Amino acid sequence: MGRAVAVLAMAALLAACVSPPNSYIVLLPNPDGTVGSVMVRSERGEQVISQARQGVLLDGSKDIFAIPQAQIEQDFGAAIAARPPLPEHYLLFFELGSNKLTAESQRELPRILDRARARTTADISVIGHTDTLDKASSNEVLGLKRAEAIAEQLKQLGLENIQLSIESQGLRNLLVPTPMGVAEPRNRRVEITIR
Repeated sequence: MGRAVAVLAMAALLAACVSPPNSYIVLLPNPDGTVGSVMVRSERGEQVISQARQGVLLDGSKDIFAIPQAQIEQDFGAAIAARPPLPEHYLLFFELGSNKLTAESQRELPRILDRARARTTADISVIGHTDTLDKASSNEVLGLKRAEAIAEQLKQLGLENIQLSIESQGLRNLLVPTPMGVAEPRNRRVEITIR
């Protein structure tokens, strides 16, 4: 009887060592494969995890441990599956002083449209920008015309049932910082974000 209790106790101890506890943090890689870091502070100290699939107890009572992918899927699979898709960002560029897309950017529109349609629901923002060639008030108007032109093209290409917002940043938030009076092609753009 004593031996059976000892074996059971040993089995329980081994099980505790093999499977992670209920209250732990695991670090997952970003979609692009990069990994950040997480610091866990408690009365028992401080732990930093900085490698993919490392875990640490919430109370900081044990050393950092590796979590097998199967365990991550078992513990967090439902939560991971419930996450909304990450936002997608696109830049389209314009001809000098106009709301006409460059030929290369015009060819990108169908791909952006396909990505928006791939979502169950889409919330799209279109933000118009300009270079610093003209005065701020004129650039504000041109940035808005650019955003409106792209929104209209998306609708004409058949994008329906979406939440669409447009705005102008004019010459604010330059992609390439320049002094006033510079015709920088990369600043003549719209930013499209699909959520």
